[in-house]
Amino acid sequence: MPTFSFDIVSDYDKSEIINVFEQTKRELDARYDFKGTSAAIDWSGDTKAGFKITGDSQYQLDAIVEIIRKKLATREQSQKLLDVSAEPVTSNLKMTWDLPFKKGLDQDKAKKITAKIREVLPKVKTQIQGDEIRVMSPSKNDLQQTMAILKEQDFDFPLSFQNFR
Repeated sequence: MPTFSFDIVSDYDKSEIINVFEQTKRELDARYDFKGTSAAIDWSGDTKAGFKITGDSQYQLDAIVEIIRKKLATREQSQKLLDVSAEPVTSNLKMTWDLPFKKGLDQDKAKKITAKIREVLPKVKTQIQGDEIRVMSPSKNDLQQTMAILKEQDFDFPLSFQNFR
């Protein structure tokens, strides 16, 4: 009997994130309430591993984050990939906020996912392979049910599924 499988990863589509960045930048340039202010968005570092937003106040930073979240939703990207845990830094009457992207599954996150799968579907086999999880079953229906269960869960990191076999 053939075994079907897929991989669970915590990753994002880089081309879609670039589109989110460009659209947010265009909207900041066009919005009247940001004219003449220091409101801006830039890449955090050379690797494009996050956004660096600048504004005159916390209100502006929150408005920019809201714009980013709307663009992510439009592009069908998880809003959970933004790490907003860091505090904004104030200097020279400007506030700067680094928003790195969450990527990869560490051991704790992987164990949390596999425990949930075993709890609901004991026939489905899981295997942690570095920063991804391989899910295997002789039934395609079990795999589809696994995906549906994981999509319903409220993890604090983005999940995506790939390598369907």
